[in-house]
Amino acid sequence: MADRRPPVAAAVLLLHGGRETGLGPPPPGPLNLPALRMRPFARAVIRATRDGPVDVVVRDVRYGHLGWNGSREDALHDAVRALDGVRREFGEVPVVLVGHSMGARAALRAAGHPLVRGVVGLAPWCPPGDPVTQLADRDVVLLHSTRDRVTSPQASQSLATRARRAGARSCLVTIRASDHAMLRRASAWHTMTAGLVRGLLGLSALPAPVDTALHLPLGAPASDGTLDYDGLLGRGDATAGRRS
Repeated sequence: MADRRPPVAAAVLLLHGGRETGLGPPPPGPLNLPALRMRPFARAVIRATRDGPVDVVVRDVRYGHLGWNGSREDALHDAVRALDGVRREFGEVPVVLVGHSMGARAALRAAGHPLVRGVVGLAPWCPPGDPVTQLADRDVVLLHSTRDRVTSPQASQSLATRARRAGARSCLVTIRASDHAMLRRASAWHTMTAGLVRGLLGLSALPAPVDTALHLPLGAPASDGTLDYDGLLGRGDATAGRRS
């Protein structure tokens, strides 16, 4: 029987974490722990998008090097190459980037690519000098544990605020009692990310407080754009509902 699946109409690219420096290649297979950490996110996103009205492809971004490596910005270039590959294969389809730590930094930096509709940054690495102008007209939702000891939730809040002032629709969702590796309260990370991806691709509504935060005025204070995951749970808004 002929395959009657519709053509790919959107894509999600997953970018795992890495190191500040490291010119060697990532280890293969199960030895690459940052890549393994993203597998549950891939499964959650696939489940969340497979029954939608359009076909969504979910792929990992492959890195050539372990680290960001200063001005080399290796992970950024890998992300851009992956986006160019999506364009060659599927055409001008909307893309949501989901990145963790160094991968989130790469996703944020690559968001100026014409295909990118939004970014979900998980415990992102947000150095204060990183640019934000490329995030204009993009949806940017950062998730960060309040107990992260590797990357800074305060830096994520600052970047979300700077991005809003540069014309992005941005906000931060904090997750209490978790960690940088997203192992504690893992289901919260997976569920929230999958719902955000659906919402950013227009397959369902975003949680109402997230949608409100994404439409704050440019000069809104950082506190207005910072949401608490448990507060969303209490409202029943932690995951996006399907549109009728």
